[in-house]
Amino acid sequence: MARLAVFASGRGSNFVALAHAVKKTPHVIEFLLCDVAGAPVLDRARELGVPAVPISYAGEKRQAVEKKIVRHLERRRVDLVALAGFMKLLTPWFLDAFKGPVINIHPSLLPRYPGIHGIEESFASGDAELGITIMRVDAGLDTGPVILQKSFPREDGETMGHVEDRIHALEHEWYPKVIVSMLDSVDSGAAP
Repeated sequence: MARLAVFASGRGSNFVALAHAVKKTPHVIEFLLCDVAGAPVLDRARELGVPAVPISYAGEKRQAVEKKIVRHLERRRVDLVALAGFMKLLTPWFLDAFKGPVINIHPSLLPRYPGIHGIEESFASGDAELGITIMRVDAGLDTGPVILQKSFPREDGETMGHVEDRIHALEHEWYPKVIVSMLDSVDSGAAP
């Protein structure tokens, strides 16, 4: 059994997809960490019976908050962290302190359109292919090594809402597959 922690800040659709996928395995989500009080993802965690750890960056130095987070990860013996709409950049200190992989999903075909407006910038670009990137987190903004990219061709007359739905469908299909595969690797003793 491998242990996962999910970090999120918003609605929680990727968290829900991960929770449903992990539930079908011998692995476990130890906790959801959320930095936004009242975020809908906290309700999703409660509904799914996943413990939630609220954390606030307000009035705190980033490294002090990250030390608290690492203590939670160590206490629960977490093997892997999946970011699912977590809107904070993790520092190099955190990435050194937590020994397991930290994985993120991004709603564009990186290196195009990093940052928080990936879907909007992809849509506005006129690019013929749109999609998602799953990557290992490094100290940069959406610059880590790519694990997987999936795309779809743009359709004539597509609205922003339609593109957003198609991107989320890719995320909900492929992010759980990648995370479960990595948890399987941890469980088998292979490096993920």
